[in-house]
Amino acid sequence: MMLRTLLGSLTLLLLLVGPVAAESPKPASKPAPKPLPKTTPWDLQALQQAPEMEWLDEQGEVRSLLYAGQPYQGHPTKVFAWYASPATLGKAPADAKFPAVVLVHGGGGTAFEEWARLWASRGYAALAMDLAGRGKDRKPLEQGGPDQGNAAKFEAIDGPVGDQWTYHAVANVISGHSLLRSFPEVDADRTAVTGISWGGYLTCIVAGLDQRFQAAMPVYGCGFLAENSAWSNSSFPKMTPAQQARWTTLWDPSQYIGSATMPVLFVNGTNDFAYPLDSYAKTCALVQGEKNYSIQLRMRHGHIFDFPEFFVNIDHHLKNGKPLPHVGRPQIQGDKLTATVDSPTKLVEAHLYYTLGPHPQNKERDWAEKPLEINGKTLTGAVPPAAATAWYVSVKDDRGVVASSEPMIGRPAAVPAGSR
Repeated sequence: MMLRTLLGSLTLLLLLVGPVAAESPKPASKPAPKPLPKTTPWDLQALQQAPEMEWLDEQGEVRSLLYAGQPYQGHPTKVFAWYASPATLGKAPADAKFPAVVLVHGGGGTAFEEWARLWASRGYAALAMDLAGRGKDRKPLEQGGPDQGNAAKFEAIDGPVGDQWTYHAVANVISGHSLLRSFPEVDADRTAVTGISWGGYLTCIVAGLDQRFQAAMPVYGCGFLAENSAWSNSSFPKMTPAQQARWTTLWDPSQYIGSATMPVLFVNGTNDFAYPLDSYAKTCALVQGEKNYSIQLRMRHGHIFDFPEFFVNIDHHLKNGKPLPHVGRPQIQGDKLTATVDSPTKLVEAHLYYTLGPHPQNKERDWAEKPLEINGKTLTGAVPPAAATAWYVSVKDDRGVVASSEPMIGRPAAVPAGSR
């Protein structure tokens, strides 16, 4: 009788309260960050405080604002940004909370209104800031910071650290994140950062500096720029060895990305003109925590916002969505290549891609393609030639998303068949 009464009371309570809402994904445990270099120039504690801001338009579907940046050449600066969310688009209650994404443009870019709108339409609060001292319609701001040309990025290396472009761009991304987290409709425990080209370069740096992000997704950008990149034969030769060393110490992502603790997805193309695969592979290898890859054959370079891998990855980390497939490090034994794949979805294609071309000719070098057999979680097939300079294994699933192994530089000696 007592049990029946108790069950009846519980049923009544459930009817009154209604169905229990689905829980937001809990942040995954992160490894302890690797200590940052002593030469790290940013005041990270200060940047993690929400900056002062003012709305320029607080009524539109995509709203514009200014927030305080870092001093530049002795005067204060302001940063222009677009902000949007499902609530500003009229697709959610005003009191709802959303995961959020910081959007970092590349060279020649600006704060893109349509980029913020796109992510808002997918259920996110989104902040897209300008990193070139400009405002709406790319008009120079009266209190803008440094421009984003090569002169600002490389030729100012002898100037004060606080007047250099990378210093301002990184600081503006981190303080923009702090501002975004301060908005009442943002779930501060579910934020991600993604950037394209120079924005990918910045994302690699920010991922090592700002551990509040739950995911980072640099697109194209990487480190080791003085060794091989679009600038290794143009901007760096104009520097003295001391200037090159100073630039690398202060501004190369290789100094910082090894401290990243959040999951990182690296997205790039085989023939990227700016960020070649040898420098890319060295950058990826520095991340000690969770990481995944989507290296794609002759992927276009540009401010392209809608590759499906972008949404699948961020939805996984911030909304409990199904992840991208994860391809393990390929193994060569005799004349057989194998790789394991963890995938929540059905794999429809698998290939080995390799090139014999030299790394300095990344943009022009040809790539060969060989199909791999899919047997459950195992991929098998022919090995790349011993002369391969770069290669990787790639899969596509029934959602049309592409995931890959890490980019492999050179081919290791094969293990004799039958040995362990």
